[in-house]
Amino acid sequence: MLSELIKDSLEQCIHKVSEELGVPGSTQVKAALEQPANAEHGDYSSNIAMQLARTLRKAPAVIAELIIAELKSSGSVNGLLQRIEVAPPGFINMYIDWQVWAQTDFAIPQAGGEKVIVEHTSVNPNKSMHIGHLRNSCIGDALVRILRKTGYTVEVHNYVDDLGNQLADTVVGLLNVPLAGEHVRFGDYCWDIYAEINKEYAEHPESVNKRTEILHALEEGHGNTAWIGNLVAGQIVKEHVEEMRSFGIHYDLLVWENSILKEGFWSSAFDLLSQTEVFVQEKEGKLAGCWVLKQSAGTGAQETQETEEEHLKDKVLVRSNGILTYTAKDIAYHLWKFGLLDKDFAYSEFGSGLWTTGLRGETLPFGRADKVVNVIDYRQEYPQAMVKQAFQALGYSEQADRLHHVSYGVVSLSPASAAELGIDTSAGKSSYAMSGRQGIGIKVTELVRLMEHSIEATRSDKNGLSSRLIATAAIRYYLLRFNLGTEIVFDFKQAMEISGNTGVYLMYAYARASRVLSKGSALAERGTGNSGGNEHGGSREYGAHGNSGDNGSSKHSASSGPDGSNAHGGLPLFPPQLEAAELALLRQLSLWQDTLYTASRELTPNTICNYAHSLAVLFSNFYSGCPILKGEASSVAFRLWLTRSFTDTLGEALDVLGLPKPERM
Repeated sequence: MLSELIKDSLEQCIHKVSEELGVPGSTQVKAALEQPANAEHGDYSSNIAMQLARTLRKAPAVIAELIIAELKSSGSVNGLLQRIEVAPPGFINMYIDWQVWAQTDFAIPQAGGEKVIVEHTSVNPNKSMHIGHLRNSCIGDALVRILRKTGYTVEVHNYVDDLGNQLADTVVGLLNVPLAGEHVRFGDYCWDIYAEINKEYAEHPESVNKRTEILHALEEGHGNTAWIGNLVAGQIVKEHVEEMRSFGIHYDLLVWENSILKEGFWSSAFDLLSQTEVFVQEKEGKLAGCWVLKQSAGTGAQETQETEEEHLKDKVLVRSNGILTYTAKDIAYHLWKFGLLDKDFAYSEFGSGLWTTGLRGETLPFGRADKVVNVIDYRQEYPQAMVKQAFQALGYSEQADRLHHVSYGVVSLSPASAAELGIDTSAGKSSYAMSGRQGIGIKVTELVRLMEHSIEATRSDKNGLSSRLIATAAIRYYLLRFNLGTEIVFDFKQAMEISGNTGVYLMYAYARASRVLSKGSALAERGTGNSGGNEHGGSREYGAHGNSGDNGSSKHSASSGPDGSNAHGGLPLFPPQLEAAELALLRQLSLWQDTLYTASRELTPNTICNYAHSLAVLFSNFYSGCPILKGEASSVAFRLWLTRSFTDTLGEALDVLGLPKPERM
């Protein structure tokens, strides 16, 4: 990566300068870099000289001059730095030689094939998915793509809680609540059943006892009730998997909670936990008879009486009636993920390329991860912390450090979107929360259908990229672009806009650049070097599409041909003085690998969204201000190369985000 090359060179020079000044080894400070907003202050800048002033007992400007002299004598970072200057009171401003940069092949630090298990979606198998569930899946899938792009071997899990309260409630409803009406899918029928049984619980609290009976029957795994539960969960999971496939989201393994129980995972985990001092059976009080994970000393969790009460149930692993909590099964599951249990599942195919756990099947190399990433909303933060605590109590501190909870905010509906769905908005709220128990929310299939119809109604050219594909891409990007902790207020209209930070805007930018390259190739074939300007005649409406199979390249040397490189396959000659829009676009292109690496380290897909949107905006500025296909042959060649570099880089970002790369819109 460009920034790492510069940092390494700076730090080597700092070491030499400090030795020359008689203070070797005293300068362990890391050289921080920033990219100034104003390009006049350099493409990169560092304040390291000011940090070293006291240690080296010299003025910052003097230290900066010494470092610069060392940088120059060592080759100016392999010739990448065209100019290095000192700015008061001691900033080191560095200017990139963009011709050299374009000829250099940069590499992201690779993970070396380290195995990561990413668990996402994990929706209760009791009804159709809603948009809140979809945010989880989109975040998880983007992380899978980011991690694979940066060299990890990734295994994708979808955990199926087929022994939980939600499935039990749906089974109670199916057995006790008569319901008629037209439903296209079984999950939609269960959506209404689930809402109805929760009304029943509210009106007749004693009927909640039926849930406990069903839970026992599901855990025992025998008889009519258990088979009904299996059939309900199986059909709904099938619908979930098909639904996510339409968003380009895939899994490697479905892990069923009942498999964890039946394979004896919890028994093995129980034996391990019983050897610790923090896993005890309460003898008195509210939790008498329960097996509880006590708060271990040194965790730093100082709880008030209120939070202690709030998290009481999360510390219980086995209830007094013998029923396991979700946290208990999760601990056992995570011990297996890291290969720390003497147990394994049997595996059978659920569908093409998708495997499922069970009692019978093949032996396959699932699990045994080096790192685990769980995408679960912020409300599960404490149970996730309890899993980590269990690992620490068992002496698996290294694995606890490699267990990452990617937390995110929930999704609600804007007043306009809620009204469109027929939800009562007379209360005048700024947003409307969804509630499966009340049957309030928007199913994923319903959301896609509404947006598809809206897009179809606005299109003049209905060939190529389907309205459905545009809809799924727009939804997916909308759910990814916010900071993870942000609670999203989803609005149909905003998600479909063709300007601003939207998926449609990014795809339009890619299509626009592809048209320019196509036109450049056509002109070259006809022997015409000047088209009279950029192609401004293209419509900004949804339109035709062709999918590019090129995943893009991290190398910025374009292929030979009429799309920006010369006849011998080399780079075009860069102009001696770049236009502001050209320089801004180059600077952003140079940040792609740093951005991708940061996203993989911090597990933040929105980092890619922010980068891609800025890149698209800068290309739009370049497109508007610099006639790509007009001017001297050398200018046309350079600008076509820059356009190709843009499509390569944006194409990689779109791949990582799971969006299509349309050659026409």
